[in-house]
Amino acid sequence: VQLQASGGGLVQPGGSLRLSCEASAFDLVYYGIGWFRQVPGKEREGVSHINLETGSTYYADSVKGRFTISRDETKNTVYLQMNSLKPEDTAVYFCAADVRGASTRLSRLSPLTYDYWGQGTLVTVSS
Repeated sequence: VQLQASGGGLVQPGGSLRLSCEASAFDLVYYGIGWFRQVPGKEREGVSHINLETGSTYYADSVKGRFTISRDETKNTVYLQMNSLKPEDTAVYFCAADVRGASTRLSRLSPLTYDYWGQGTLVTVSS
């Protein structure tokens, strides 16, 4: 299983970025994809989740109304559209795959739910 995250960069406050997470696997079923972020010295924080069976989405309160998670099944890719970015959104962003169907309402933003992780992509929000 390989997850390729991309799309990070430097953006001014109030700006937008779209992150991509391309998944490749030939013998696994993906139940969900999560986006997380981490800054040095802090725990990894769950940002958003999409259930690939139902299409349902979920967001951390800190990004609700600003971030949108979506998928393109034809490209095996999940996106995180980030609008109205704030300096506190600065972090390394990771995508992760749940291949066990372990996600629940309580656990969908917990790193323990996920089995495979992509490399991070750095998002810096600064003027």
